Amino acid sequence: MSKKVVLAYSGGLDTSVCIPILKEEYGYDKVITVSVDVGQPKQEVLDAEQKAKKISDGHYTIDAKAEFVKDYIFPLIKANGDYEGYVMGTSVARPLIARKVVEVAEKEGAVALAHGCTGKGNDQLRFEAVFRLTGMDVVAPMRDMNLTREWEIDYAKKHGIPVAATTAKPWSVDENIWSRSIEGGKLEDPGFIPPEEIYQWTVSPEKAPEAQIVVIGFEKGVPVSLDGKNFNGVELIEQLNKIAGSHGVGRTDMIEDRVLGLKARENYEHPAATVLLTAHRDLEKLVLTRLELKFKKIVDEQWSELAYSGLVDEPLYHDLNAFIDKTQERVTGTVTVKLYKGSVTLLARTSPYALYSEDLVSFNTSSIDQKDAEGFAKYHGFQARLYKRFVEK
Repeated sequence: MSKKVVLAYSGGLDTSVCIPILKEEYGYDKVITVSVDVGQPKQEVLDAEQKAKKISDGHYTIDAKAEFVKDYIFPLIKANGDYEGYVMGTSVARPLIARKVVEVAEKEGAVALAHGCTGKGNDQLRFEAVFRLTGMDVVAPMRDMNLTREWEIDYAKKHGIPVAATTAKPWSVDENIWSRSIEGGKLEDPGFIPPEEIYQWTVSPEKAPEAQIVVIGFEKGVPVSLDGKNFNGVELIEQLNKIAGSHGVGRTDMIEDRVLGLKARENYEHPAATVLLTAHRDLEKLVLTRLELKFKKIVDEQWSELAYSGLVDEPLYHDLNAFIDKTQERVTGTVTVKLYKGSVTLLARTSPYALYSEDLVSFNTSSIDQKDAEGFAKYHGFQARLYKRFVEK
């Protein structure tokens, strides 16, 4: 009986060299590869499939874009998902990819699961949080063998494996429908100014056209329309990526704290994510109470920590989602934004659940007797006044 291992396969350098390594160094008879389409470029998915069919013993390509948006991106929007300024495209995709790999492994009767993550990053944790639920062996060649990018490039050449990365332009790019991350090479130096060539989704803000106004419609916290036209989740994000990207919206260059404690310089592009999260937060301010917003901010932060770490099977993650979903029952309405030279400006918002009364708040009405506020004002700051008396004695 053959000894099979199933590998999460992207078609890039790391996962490509894993295939011969898993046979030569670990003794597996067959390496089955799995590529999960969560919104990568179509050509990238096709290239990965063609490459895998040449160098692996079996390959699966799984289209999970709709599932990714519905079960991972929409909950992220509801939770205003943000980790230190990062909108978390890669991190929320990993558990889904891992689950699809597990499904194939169970179908194939494999004895092990493998990934091409290094021992320095977060992805190893995200994959293995799912993999280790199965009881199968988990193999991580990049981490186990302490491999470097230069060694991998040389190894790939010796084994006739075509790779896009070179020592001159060793950018490591990870892309899905929600975000595009670029790292590696000179970008690892936080003092290095990134060349414009690393960006593909966003034009340079200096070269962006005149302002464009976009109206985003939400239903129960989920974006459903652009300028009054309904789209499914995948279509809406793809459309907004193009629109906002053409205005230079959605670039992030940051120092990020990885789960392991290492600081890393990361570059991201996320046009649609930037606009949708900005609009969603604004709509929440219109429909949720002050105390709901205050508490939800804590919940959102904890949700983001768990999602960033890949801990989507942690009971607390599901508990938080239950609270978040309850708040989103009223997050329905429209938000109007202006896209201009890399910026998103909020212009207007409407909702049938708005906790807002123009009549009560207006300076030109007498619906509220202003004298009623005097009693409140007398007690406001009361303890500070007492404190000041003691200090002045």
